[in-house]
Amino acid sequence: MHNPLVDRMRGFGTTIFAEMTALADATGAINLGQGFPDTDGPPEVLEAAQRAITDGHNQYPPGRGIPALRRAVAEHQRAWYGQNWDPDTEVLITAGANEAMTATILALCEPGDEVILLEPAFDSYWASIALAGARAVPVPLQGHDLRLDPDLLRAAVSPRTRLIIVNSPHNPTGRVLDRTELQAIADVATERDLLVVTDEVYEHLTFDDHAHLPLAGFDGMRDRTISISSAGKTFSVTGWKIGWVCAVPELINAVTTVKQFMTYVNGAPFQHAIAAGLGLPPERFEQIRADLQAGRDVLVPALAEAGLDVLPSQGTYFVTADVSALGESDGLAFCRSLPERCGVAAIPSQVFYAEQTPRPLVRFAVCKRPDVLAEAADRLSALHR
Repeated sequence: MHNPLVDRMRGFGTTIFAEMTALADATGAINLGQGFPDTDGPPEVLEAAQRAITDGHNQYPPGRGIPALRRAVAEHQRAWYGQNWDPDTEVLITAGANEAMTATILALCEPGDEVILLEPAFDSYWASIALAGARAVPVPLQGHDLRLDPDLLRAAVSPRTRLIIVNSPHNPTGRVLDRTELQAIADVATERDLLVVTDEVYEHLTFDDHAHLPLAGFDGMRDRTISISSAGKTFSVTGWKIGWVCAVPELINAVTTVKQFMTYVNGAPFQHAIAAGLGLPPERFEQIRADLQAGRDVLVPALAEAGLDVLPSQGTYFVTADVSALGESDGLAFCRSLPERCGVAAIPSQVFYAEQTPRPLVRFAVCKRPDVLAEAADRLSALHR
């Protein structure tokens, strides 16, 4: 039989995450590839899920999410960022941020529309844009610090541009866009009357003195921003798939129209648990952030000692390193050999680019137990022996 897959999806095969996880399993390597923690989240959140199941919250929740979670999301945005969203008309609960992003792109893009994204970009963005029949227009982050060049952003806008996707804190690089970069995006969006979709799933996972600034809070951006986040990363419950969208009613209605024909609804007891999680005091969020930063501070020196050039890691689950100092120019080949060479698995950053040509950047996950990261650090030392 000829390939039955539609043309627009033929560039998307088995993900690199599945390949590297399988390779780690086959070799016994420590998996620093796929971004999932190896510990469970806060006990208050886990216990709330158990109570919700026992209390009978196991049937379809309301289409837009249970009222308690929508109120908790709205209160979270108010308490942390000073934003005011109506939980009844401006908040939508989704099956994780991935569904939220896909539903948003499908709802807002016609075939042939253009979607600007910051490159490297998380792989699901490219697929969602292709599903909509739209065209991705990458704007590469620049230099060792991977900063946004406003001139490149402006040059990428055309009469067909419909959306800009902004991911900060940024996966895969670990960058947190600063106020100057975000203001440049806001300026372009308001000048050219564009919508902006923000992926903010790592909002509470920033390091050192870096802080997440929601783009919806910038002048002129509330009415044109679709803000997406989720619980999986903050609370280490990536398998629960509970996300949300905040936007003005017209945009929420559009996204809901598509989302209802995807999963319809999901995770009823987990929605109750995340409502409890979002209500945790700020010091609990700070401990989660500090624990992840401690993991970064174990792995970064080890990568440097192994001869890799480590790029700034300001947030997220990840650290990016340049392996060219080891004489490597192809990150994919490097990652395929790494489990055998030293017993560690990672992800080549070239899979996050439109042109997947060999690049020396590699992404390592730091969201693992301290003992696991310490063992990975010891194994990585074999690279310079």
